[in-house]
Amino acid sequence: MNTPLVLTVISADKPGLVESVAQTINQHGGNWLESRMSRMAGQFAGILLVDIAEDRVEPLRVDLEGLTSLGINVQVAISGQAEQPEQQGLKLNLVGNDRPGIVREVSGVLARHGVNVEELITECAPAPMSADVLFKAEARLGVYPQTDLVALRNDLENLADDLMVELTDL
Repeated sequence: MNTPLVLTVISADKPGLVESVAQTINQHGGNWLESRMSRMAGQFAGILLVDIAEDRVEPLRVDLEGLTSLGINVQVAISGQAEQPEQQGLKLNLVGNDRPGIVREVSGVLARHGVNVEELITECAPAPMSADVLFKAEARLGVYPQTDLVALRNDLENLADDLMVELTDL
């Protein structure tokens, strides 16, 4: 019987980092299924899903924790395959003037409406033809059938006059 594991990885960015993690997983017969990884501000961080035989979980965990000697920090969590209520997939795009607290405000609106953030990508970038900095966010959301999408959109748009909100089906 196989066990799904979710691993989080963080390290100062350097060549061979991903290979070290992949080699350790492979040595234990694990199968790297899915990942999201990125370099940011000199650090490299990622999350990945691995499938491995149940009797190999603990030896893999020990060897992954041993990567700290290389400056690679890995956390291991056994993934639950819990039943998920049916949700509609939505894509959210936001653009507006950057300011402190915008992620807290947006995530607060989403939480009040019972919306699940499945993926979130944000960035700050210079506005075209001005010195302003724009906050941009793209999110994949899970929304229950009873969610009032009009009220959700209105609450997001009411966060700021300059915030452009686009909600579309996946």
